[in-house]
Amino acid sequence: MQRLPLLVLGLSLIGYSGWADTVLVLPFFNQSKSQSVDWIGESIAETIRESLASQGVLALSRMDRLEAYRRLSIRPNAVLTHASIIKLGEALDASQVIYGHYEVSPAGSPAAADVSGSSEGTLAAVSPHDSLRIDAHILDLKHTRQGPELEELGALEDLASLETHLAWRCLQSLAPRSAPSEQEFRRGRPPLRLDAVESYIRGLLAAAPEQKHHFFTQAVRLDPRFSEAHFELGRMAWEKKDYAVASSWLEKVTRADSHYFEATFLLGLCRYYTADFTGAATSLETVAGSVPLNEVWNDLGAAQSRLHSAASLDSFRRALEGDSTDPDYHFNVGYSLWQRGDFAAAADTFRALLDRSPEDAEAVVFLGRCLKKEGPRAGDPRSEGRERLKLNFEETAYRQLKAELESKH
Repeated sequence: MQRLPLLVLGLSLIGYSGWADTVLVLPFFNQSKSQSVDWIGESIAETIRESLASQGVLALSRMDRLEAYRRLSIRPNAVLTHASIIKLGEALDASQVIYGHYEVSPAGSPAAADVSGSSEGTLAAVSPHDSLRIDAHILDLKHTRQGPELEELGALEDLASLETHLAWRCLQSLAPRSAPSEQEFRRGRPPLRLDAVESYIRGLLAAAPEQKHHFFTQAVRLDPRFSEAHFELGRMAWEKKDYAVASSWLEKVTRADSHYFEATFLLGLCRYYTADFTGAATSLETVAGSVPLNEVWNDLGAAQSRLHSAASLDSFRRALEGDSTDPDYHFNVGYSLWQRGDFAAAADTFRALLDRSPEDAEAVVFLGRCLKKEGPRAGDPRSEGRERLKLNFEETAYRQLKAELESKH
């Protein structure tokens, strides 16, 4: 795989100019009489965005979109004019914007009164058997033209299936050459329960961490196949440094999930912190094979180092080759060379580190050991387990730059 330059590591999609094509998916507007189904607009948008991203389409994240709303002083739940839609797309340098509306209406049958199996919220006010109509539009900002209009019609209880079908049709429109068959596309996207979908979206929309955890947990309880909810719970546990709990959630994120590699990266770090270095190396090797970021190679080297694998030095060197300005990458290469008794090469590496970060006291100590030719001492906490990890994972920026470089060839 082509090695990508350092530029990929510090980029934010907001403010890009002249990069590869990106897609902005906006929440769909509620044209129903009931506000209790407002969450469906976010659900449609999230399903489309998630599905596109999992297929390699550069879909802007929900956080990017919310930041653009903030910058443009637009309320997140506002019904947007056509001019505002264009303005949002231009603010995010999107090539395509997907937007639309939906309507829930009574099914007109006795079954419409049946709300059995409903969760808190929407399903207490409407029936799962009510009719749902979704109208989607694709606006081509790059060529200044309106793209196809797509319609989905079915029962509210089939929301997940309708969203998946709509997402596949959007993918067919945006990337017809690479889009899989609908059967293959649906294979990793089970038709989730309506109440589980509602809980998940309410978790995304909630402000307090406790509320988020409540709704995400409810989503996986209602439907254990809910990969995205597993990821959110895993990430929340990771942020609390509850690595064992985080691992139990992250292990359930499926390959069809756009967060799969981020989840696997975090899983590798969780395993590292719980001293499962073999598991950590396995997870990080999986990520390195598809998203070879410097951070991934660095952390893989750390896991390999704990396993006393000769491959650790090569992994550390790959990270350093990708970013020769990072002191931590210099430290890990120097530390690995020092462990091997290559004191001269290690000393040169530590000097290079101190040229960039002269206040690094640990590097000064190891440089002194190199000059004295003092090797590792078993059981010495100052000598063992000194590898430095990286915790950031910039997959979106990596894929953005990779697509841009490939478009020029």
